[in-house]
Amino acid sequence: MKLLPTMACGAVLAGAVLFAPVASADQQLAASMCDYVAADDRNRFRKVLSDYRLRLRNIYDGVVCNGESLVRHAFRSGANDVGEFIIRQLPGSQLAESGDVEWAQANGFGDTPLFASLQERAGD
Repeated sequence: MKLLPTMACGAVLAGAVLFAPVASADQQLAASMCDYVAADDRNRFRKVLSDYRLRLRNIYDGVVCNGESLVRHAFRSGANDVGEFIIRQLPGSQLAESGDVEWAQANGFGDTPLFASLQERAGD
């Protein structure tokens, strides 16, 4: 009878050990992406996506930089090159649903070239 709870605890512990490095790697990857956006380094940002075979549209909602989406982080960082690259990689419907257009306008970014790209792509 004591074998069953021991096996269950062992399975939970083994799962935690196996999946912990994956979560840590994902966090490091997201942190790198945020750093490249802040530095407006489009080449390194593209290289990360390419090296890990990631599609931006699939990970966009999961990557958060200082509590904000990648596009919002680009606006705050003045990262026009990376911001325009991100905007071009995402479907217009995803940008429209994200609320980034309204956020940018409400936060005083309405007269920037990046906002014009965002608004055009989102269809507003």
